[in-house]
Amino acid sequence: MLSRVAESLYWMARHLERAEITSRVLHVNYHGLLDADRADHGLAWRQLLLLGGSDEVFREHFDEYTAETVAEFLLWRPENPNAVVACVARARENARGVRDQISSEMWEEMNRLHLLLGAGRAGGVTRAQHELFVHVRDGSHALQGVMRATMPRGEAYEFIELGAHIERADVSARILAVESPFVVDLPADSPEETVRLTALLKSCGAFEAFRKADSTALRASRVLEYLLLDRHGPRTVLYCLNACLSSLQAIAGSSDRPHRAIGRLVSELSFLDPAELQRDELAALLTRTLRGIDDASAQIASTFFTTRVLVPGAYAQAQQQ
Repeated sequence: MLSRVAESLYWMARHLERAEITSRVLHVNYHGLLDADRADHGLAWRQLLLLGGSDEVFREHFDEYTAETVAEFLLWRPENPNAVVACVARARENARGVRDQISSEMWEEMNRLHLLLGAGRAGGVTRAQHELFVHVRDGSHALQGVMRATMPRGEAYEFIELGAHIERADVSARILAVESPFVVDLPADSPEETVRLTALLKSCGAFEAFRKADSTALRASRVLEYLLLDRHGPRTVLYCLNACLSSLQAIAGSSDRPHRAIGRLVSELSFLDPAELQRDELAALLTRTLRGIDDASAQIASTFFTTRVLVPGAYAQAQQQ
């Protein structure tokens, strides 16, 4: 596979996942603030900007952290490179360049989502915004479902899976890094603890999965442990990193630098004692995890998205035979 093709597939998946996650955290924050007893709503909206590291850019164009300004910035603002409309546009542009690698049904779903956002933008931020968030989420999930139903299991499929799962791991870890300092000290069995932990789980898309795994009362320690270390929840950090390893193994075997970079993260998380997830230790762990994911992303780019010769992976060897 050409490196530019692999790169387009990988970033198509990452941009689409980023758009879906941004829409989800906006939706969760809107509803969470209705139930939470929080005096400073501006801080809650600012936390969404801290997730993507776009707070400084936001302050260049807006003076207040409100529902309207943050939604405008995260959904449409041209100055925000990670705005939902920008991410979907880049995902579609990457998909357009690899039409021969994806199915016709995937291309149709991508265009449907792109046109939906164009229509929503014309109506403004405040018009049916909750429906818009749901449509972006459903459009992303529909495209992923179509991909699994129509694409052959080969290198193209694995690069899409790799991009989606490394983006999920990165964003879930960032959400934990931003939210964990606020939830670890909440009073046990308090309504505030329940509301904040529910919002945290929903922001990661893991509320129902967590409740199926643990039906007891919500506890900060258990929620943080689940989102970071659970091996079965499809949105947890460890699960997503293991999925990245599987994709890398299928693409190029276990000898490349990306495989080793992610393998180090998986090893640390797999053998971690949950009792170590205290305030200071957790913050240091999340910092190492985010730095490790950034390093793995750089290793993926330098290994696969250049013109240097690669050792044939399982799919290439099968084709040669």
